[in-house]
Amino acid sequence: MTWHALHRPAPLQTTGAQDLQGNAEVPFTVHTTAVGGKKRLQGDIRQGEAVRLATSRMPQAGAMAQPQSPKSPFHGRCIGITGARGALGQALIRRFSAAGAEVIGFSHGTSPADNPPDGMSRWQSWSCGEEAMLASCLEELDVLVLNHGINPQGRQDPETITRTLEINALSCWRLMQSFEKISRASPRDRPRELWINTSEAEIQPAASPAYELSKRLLGQLVSIRGAVQDAEGRQQLILRKLVLGPFRSSLNPIGVMGADFVAAQILQQTSWGLRLVIVTPNPLTYVLVPLSELLRRFYSRILNHPGR
Repeated sequence: MTWHALHRPAPLQTTGAQDLQGNAEVPFTVHTTAVGGKKRLQGDIRQGEAVRLATSRMPQAGAMAQPQSPKSPFHGRCIGITGARGALGQALIRRFSAAGAEVIGFSHGTSPADNPPDGMSRWQSWSCGEEAMLASCLEELDVLVLNHGINPQGRQDPETITRTLEINALSCWRLMQSFEKISRASPRDRPRELWINTSEAEIQPAASPAYELSKRLLGQLVSIRGAVQDAEGRQQLILRKLVLGPFRSSLNPIGVMGADFVAAQILQQTSWGLRLVIVTPNPLTYVLVPLSELLRRFYSRILNHPGR
């Protein structure tokens, strides 16, 4: 064997260590040199061993905590929904419950003990004109959704109009006032919220004159209250108006949209922070309602003179 053969470097050999995820291998090089028939490992193997030991102590990918999806903004909040027996009321109950909220259902009917809506935590019966009796329940709430109402279709006799105005508009107005007073008297770190379903009938025909009249009155009341609400009131209570197109329910069996779809859209838009929520297949509504709301608020503010 010649001198050159004894001192010629042996071929490079590669081995590896697990990467940080424990899946692939990170190669490192071992150099060997033949001296007197013996092989001597170079310092690279020590470096490779150090890498192997270090990576073996790292947590594997499967053991690492997976990022959790953010909680719903309604998680842990107490939600009250009037008109809880209706199609939209029950759809909202299911959606809020799935989001981790506690839901209290308010209805004119008796408690459905045998078949309560899915996801409802508690049931509270009440009647129009008796809103003051709900004060203790309202104090528990973080969000109050005013969703109750009737549709007399084409009936326009005085008794029907009076009853429709009382249920659809004036009852909501009294609950709005009561909840605002509670919000001011017992402020919370996170503002309470008041959502009012005024319906697309606020600005467009609904083939029910008494229903249209009541919803237009309610829409005007909400707009005025939002326009003249003072800084303290805005800090303690967030007002949201829900303008909804026709959806299928006992009041409107030929509605275009499903109640569950409408409920999902309401929660989605409110989670974005929108205070004017519009859900309808009618594109004109998305133009007319914001314009109407802007004009009403401007008109109310320029004529508002607190303290007079």
